[in-house]
Amino acid sequence: METKATTRFTLGKQSSLAPEVRDGLEVDEELEVAETIDPTFRLMCSANEGDLEGIVELLDSGTDVNFRDVDGRTALHVAACQRRVDVVELLLQRGAKVDPKDRWESTPLADALYYKNHDIVKLLEKHGAKPLMAPMHVQNAREVPEYEIDPTELDFTKSVNITKGTFRSASWHGIQVAVKIFGEDVFTDDDKVRAFRDELALLQKIRHPNVVQFLGAVTQSNPMMIVTEYLPKGDLHVFLEGKGALKPMTAIKFALDISRGMSYLHENKPEAIIHRDLKPSNILRDDSGHLKVADFGVSKLLNVANTIKEEKVTCSLEARRYVAPELFKNEEYDTKVDVFSFALILQEMIEGCPPFSSKPENKVPNAYAENKRPPFRAPAKRYAHGLKELIEECWSEKPAKRPTFRVIICRLEAIRNHLVHNSRWKVRVIRSLRCFQNFEAILKKDRSDDPSSISSRSFIE
Repeated sequence: METKATTRFTLGKQSSLAPEVRDGLEVDEELEVAETIDPTFRLMCSANEGDLEGIVELLDSGTDVNFRDVDGRTALHVAACQRRVDVVELLLQRGAKVDPKDRWESTPLADALYYKNHDIVKLLEKHGAKPLMAPMHVQNAREVPEYEIDPTELDFTKSVNITKGTFRSASWHGIQVAVKIFGEDVFTDDDKVRAFRDELALLQKIRHPNVVQFLGAVTQSNPMMIVTEYLPKGDLHVFLEGKGALKPMTAIKFALDISRGMSYLHENKPEAIIHRDLKPSNILRDDSGHLKVADFGVSKLLNVANTIKEEKVTCSLEARRYVAPELFKNEEYDTKVDVFSFALILQEMIEGCPPFSSKPENKVPNAYAENKRPPFRAPAKRYAHGLKELIEECWSEKPAKRPTFRVIICRLEAIRNHLVHNSRWKVRVIRSLRCFQNFEAILKKDRSDDPSSISSRSFIE
């Protein structure tokens, strides 16, 4: 039988590392706190309920502010779980230890992070709470990855946001780099830790002129980061917003850049890399005006010739304009989901507006699932030499009918060659016409000077 001194506190949210929490069985019992209950347990109850007056009374009467229950939990643990900012501040002022560990090695800071009580996280850190070790932290220095970057080498003094809340620019050894920063929730979200590991595994494999270059990562401290080359000209989404419809030659040039990068990813051995989030904002422009595929946060490795099926695939609102129907419907899918997205991007470059721009983002995937596709409104000459037919094949309802990026590259190069040939022919015709017009003008001038002859001077000129 438990004594009062070894009572287990089970009100409200429990330890972030306790097995019952990990299994989703969060305890929330209703207990009547009687006056006869041990004062130390009453302290836990008051912290749980946010009773500041009760806490002050108990502490003034000599109750230990650092009392631990049978699980090693303190009142500070409880307040951190329950989002009681005022209680946390009071307990710290009255001498509560900032980093006590319960039987599962969970601290108040870890609990506050797990329950997303960010105000308490800041308060605890202000009072000296030690930041948690990163999920990929290793004890042996020999196990630190070769790509590890010391975070003190990254200078964010003149940093600017590159994308909404994810990528920032920084200076690293005298060059500008792009830094993807992972938030505090990565510590308590196994899926996000797994995604971080997967993204690193992918980036280490990639070396191609049309794919953003991976430079290194911060994995041994908080916050964790991925560092890539910085492309100051921004992404294709912003470029299209400013330019609108592109000239066919420019659109094809950009399409070839995307296709070459994607072909490299899809033909990676022994496993193909599926991007799964191919959209204009994930395609960046370099200094030479070429495009590079970026952001592999939701990418997948796939054994070549196999398919993947997942219970649920989530995507941002922006991404829904470019998501393949089989991915949206949680069906089996393969590399052809990227081909579908590519078709929509290519059409957008020619049309000058996003696919189904008049529809809300959350309605667009349903349209694709019903085999509806964005209309072709641009003049037919912009889709010359089979460009429209290529787009229609790429967004085919049946993934097996969509061409590979290797085939797409061949088709685009043939279309580009047609355009170049026609462009040169037009230039020759225009030059010939101008020469004829100049010669005719000379004849008229000489005839007006001397109708009976044409001077040698005129021919020479």
